[in-house]
Amino acid sequence: MSGNSEVISTLNGLISACRDGQHGFATAADAAESAELKSLFTTYSQQRAAFAGELRDEVRRLGGEAADSGSVTGAVHRGWMEVKAAATGRDDASILEECERGEGAALASYRSALGVDMPAGVRAIVERQFTEVKQAHERITSMRRASGAGA
Repeated sequence: MSGNSEVISTLNGLISACRDGQHGFATAADAAESAELKSLFTTYSQQRAAFAGELRDEVRRLGGEAADSGSVTGAVHRGWMEVKAAATGRDDASILEECERGEGAALASYRSALGVDMPAGVRAIVERQFTEVKQAHERITSMRRASGAGA
């Protein structure tokens, strides 16, 4: 089994990804025109905040210090989303495209984390969160395709 330091580092990477998603979805909710999308993105933002909290608890339980913020990449992603939303006149299809891209990055982070040897209880949390992020990505992809964006 990997040492706690590798598991803690992996979990901190996921915390950053979750914080990126939390802030990205909050930005998307603010920019979306559709009440359905506003609600969906708000729900996903809250879900990512809960995921980050759950992972922070595990880091502390393992004796580590939990990450507090998102990644530099996430800050760039959020900034780009804000610029794109302003430039496109708050076009929901464009916002869906950007959320799909962001969730794709989150999935990659979770896939990488699942390659790390970790305690069974921690792995169960990471696997459950991965499944929920994957479901969100699939739903956003489906909505984006239905909107005709990026076809």
